[in-house]
Amino acid sequence: MKNFIQLFTVACFCFLSLGLNAQKFGYINSQELIEQIPEVKEATSNLETYQNQLAKQGQDMLAKLQAKYQELERKQANGEISPKQLETEAAKLKEEETQLMAFEQSSQQKLLEKNNTLLAPIRDKIQAAIDDVAAENGFTFIFDYSTGFVLYADASTDVSGLVKAKLGL
Repeated sequence: MKNFIQLFTVACFCFLSLGLNAQKFGYINSQELIEQIPEVKEATSNLETYQNQLAKQGQDMLAKLQAKYQELERKQANGEISPKQLETEAAKLKEEETQLMAFEQSSQQKLLEKNNTLLAPIRDKIQAAIDDVAAENGFTFIFDYSTGFVLYADASTDVSGLVKAKLGL
């Protein structure tokens, strides 16, 4: 009986090993890969330049607004402006302040869009290379070591339909 259990255990182990070996796994380190792609360096440089341009524009707008506030305060302190004029000028400056905030939000959106525009083709190029390597070498899954995400999965290993059926969906 003891020999039967040992033989059964060895047979199960061999069967499981053969089943696991049928699937081929791989991984990459995308951070290291990205650092070595020349297009990424160029895109990053372009993004930094664009971000600096937007920041400079925002700083210029802020400096002008601050100068206007200081001028208004100076006029008020010297009695060069009536309360009615002060109220009108303060309202104008509040409007400019609102425009500055809108510019900052718009700048963030523009930067994000520029980032996507510049980096999307590079991401697509990397993903195509990963897909090709997986297909050429028979990988079932390719993981990203630096993030822990699955970058490629053979469609035949997708069990979503089975899970949905189990859930009655």
